[in-house]
Amino acid sequence: MNSLTRRDRRDRTVVVEPHSVLRLLNVYLIRALTRASNGNFFRVVDRQIIDHVTRERQLIRQTRQSYEGNDSQKLPALTFAGMIIAGGIVGYDTSVDTGGAGARYLGIGTSREYSRDTVTINIRLVSVATGEVLLDVISSKTILSTAFGGDVFKFIEQGTELVEIESGSTKNESVSIATQRAIEAGVLELILRGSKYGFWTLNGEK
Repeated sequence: MNSLTRRDRRDRTVVVEPHSVLRLLNVYLIRALTRASNGNFFRVVDRQIIDHVTRERQLIRQTRQSYEGNDSQKLPALTFAGMIIAGGIVGYDTSVDTGGAGARYLGIGTSREYSRDTVTINIRLVSVATGEVLLDVISSKTILSTAFGGDVFKFIEQGTELVEIESGSTKNESVSIATQRAIEAGVLELILRGSKYGFWTLNGEK
């Protein structure tokens, strides 16, 4: 999985770089696939580390042959994939919904603001035998950011001295967690649509 968008959100309270989680997309996808139906739904093979696996298998064969000769036990064949799951982040929309409220009385004020972003991911199921795209799903998750602040603006000593105090805090929903939730929702939709089109059967279905 990769990203088809590199849009950043930068404002006075937070910096969000969605492409910084790209290296975790495959981690989230594999996690969602291996946990579907407690690990009993998909058989997942990881091709990202195929070079390491190949080297280790070669080392095992050479070691066995050195100690056991030509009659050494052979390694089982690698599991091949019948389907490939591909996709990535296709959209990151900033400030889809923004707003806030505030009040001030006698130099004392308070305010609250919020902003909502949306991350959108795409997951495709592709047949290895034909290259045909069997299923295609789009999943989205909102990312909420809130800010709360207060200030005091007063003149003292008969209006000759100014006292100004400001404080505030922000809370930003994790982009990584939102991406993980979007991928999990996409995998769930993929399973349900696959059952609908007859690619597999869920327990309890006839």
